[in-house]
Amino acid sequence: MAIEGNASEAMEATPLLTPYKMGKFNLAHRVVLAPVTRCRSYENLAQPHNTLYYEQGAAPGVLLIAEATVVAETARTGYPCVPGMWSQEQVEAWKPVVDAVHAKGAVFFCQLWHTGSLMSPPITGGHSSSHLPTVSLSPYSLDLEPRTLELLRYSHMISRLHVCVAGFEAPPRLEMQEIHQMVNDFRVAARNAIRAGFDGVEIHAANGFLINQFWWFLDIGRVDSQPLHPGRFTNEGVSDDGGTNLDTRCCRLATDVIEAVADEVGVHRVGVRLSPFATAGNNVDCANADAGQANTLHLIDFMDKLGVLYCHVVEPRTRMCVDGEDGGKLVIPHRLSPFRKAFRGTFIVNGGYDREEGDRVVGEGYADLVSYGRLFIANPDLPERFRKKAGLNKYDRSTFYTSDPVVGYTNYPFLCRETQVAAQ
Repeated sequence: MAIEGNASEAMEATPLLTPYKMGKFNLAHRVVLAPVTRCRSYENLAQPHNTLYYEQGAAPGVLLIAEATVVAETARTGYPCVPGMWSQEQVEAWKPVVDAVHAKGAVFFCQLWHTGSLMSPPITGGHSSSHLPTVSLSPYSLDLEPRTLELLRYSHMISRLHVCVAGFEAPPRLEMQEIHQMVNDFRVAARNAIRAGFDGVEIHAANGFLINQFWWFLDIGRVDSQPLHPGRFTNEGVSDDGGTNLDTRCCRLATDVIEAVADEVGVHRVGVRLSPFATAGNNVDCANADAGQANTLHLIDFMDKLGVLYCHVVEPRTRMCVDGEDGGKLVIPHRLSPFRKAFRGTFIVNGGYDREEGDRVVGEGYADLVSYGRLFIANPDLPERFRKKAGLNKYDRSTFYTSDPVVGYTNYPFLCRETQVAAQ
């Protein structure tokens, strides 16, 4: 593929491509592989094709965040062929993957995940393929408008809010001892990730999964079956109408998990992913944005005081400009500034970014790093393409979550291969 323009201009180090020091890790640039579920780890074990996939994206000083890896057998409800980190067999299966990434000089973090009450009916036909029960902080159902229900049903992430709609039974309520066990599951999985050779772990506290559920739905069934309204809480802990403070009701599971994982592997190896404005697989922006911001700021304050290495935050859903406005391109809302200001560690943003937007937010100090999912899937040499301002492969959405070990997974061409073909 020919590269247009002056070669020296194309190789110019823009803000996105400048080095960055994240704790003890020296990164070559600000482009990060976002954790993206790929459903290609058969029997919940990392496979040789997983090794090739991550090796393709690895290069000196690149930060890769592995796909969501479940912390316990019961944490993978409805998601087939996702990797796990609860057994010694899984630790051993991950080692060749990690070794291959490190051999290329990259930094590798493992995202730790519990689905909670989210599952994936399109894959399983509405039931867990492993017959594992979904769990939630309490049983609940929602009376949804048709449009909202349709949005929940339709998702490129193939995840669903497991509520009492469309023939689903509400998940069982978690008891206190089960919550303690789940905290320990994260602790054990973090320990296993380090034993497998990962440089650190990212706690998945976003997109409506288990940890996120504890503050978006505020222990529905134990409180008032409504999303959190920050005004109900007082500094003393209990409001006049029976609520409790944000720390004990909203963020307790998140803070317990973060603290347990940090205690196990060291806070310098811990990152956290958050989605302040969206839940349910990032399908529907939360109507109560004030609640989402209050909850997230409260949790980030805890993370900042603890010294968490990085905070990885998802932007609100992008919107398409009207004709005549920015050429009809997608526009990122850029509403993460309050969280950036509240966190003194490394701040990573995600959601709809391209090279130009990544350059802008890093240059303006809005973010330290930018993570890319779909673009990185289709372009394993994405940082080099950004550096050369080269064209990008188009991703094939239909292959994101299939089980094929090659198609849509490891068969996207590299820039050098395209150049070689063009020269023949």
